[in-house]
Amino acid sequence: MRKPKRGAASGLRAVILAGGKGVRLQPFTVNFPKPLVPLGDTPVIEVLMRRLMRSGITDVTLTLGHLAELTKAYFQHRRELVERLRLRFVEEEEPTGTAGSLSLIPGLKDTFLVMNGDLLTDLDFHALVAFHRRQKSLLTIATHTRTVKIDLGVLEFDRDHRVTHYREKPEHHYQISMGVYVYEPAVLKYIEKGKHLDFPELVLRLIKRGEHVCAYPADCLWLDIGRPDDYARAQELFAEKRNSFERV
Repeated sequence: MRKPKRGAASGLRAVILAGGKGVRLQPFTVNFPKPLVPLGDTPVIEVLMRRLMRSGITDVTLTLGHLAELTKAYFQHRRELVERLRLRFVEEEEPTGTAGSLSLIPGLKDTFLVMNGDLLTDLDFHALVAFHRRQKSLLTIATHTRTVKIDLGVLEFDRDHRVTHYREKPEHHYQISMGVYVYEPAVLKYIEKGKHLDFPELVLRLIKRGEHVCAYPADCLWLDIGRPDDYARAQELFAEKRNSFERV
């Protein structure tokens, strides 16, 4: 593996949310944990972890739920990888959500990264963390531009049904969450231990309390492996550029 790049994210702790059931990829994930869904011959979660290692992030905690034992067994056989990490597992008896699971992780006392375990990205973690610190944010959400095309003619008309505009197959652009976040430990006081809480609910809770939540628009590659169309595209990209995703 290449020498880790030093920067703002170096030495931070990372939490990878890897307990989902992968409903959108069923039936493939019925008897197979989503984090182990392969890109080529490498599980997506290992590709992500190698990307973290390249950025000098080696303290990694996986939150597990569905088929947790299979994920743990995989890493027991990846000694070459695990020896370079401080790898820990937190298992949920019952799902507590994409934010609630953080309450089960001990020792989150400094700035830390959280990310979904089913994504392919070349996001610059150093730039993300540097932005978070400049903004003095409590929580920063990495975002990506997603274009949604309506493959139909869209009409606008007034109260008298008189057509005022016609747009053929318009496109809309949205900033969507990449599933990569920078947290300050102060966020944890808003997460009740053992209670179910999804990330969108946490964000709204913080905003309601007047806390500083920022968005970091990232011009990078990003694909959600949980979506069948993104997964197919990720397979193609990984085959073309596997070295850039730290397959070494």
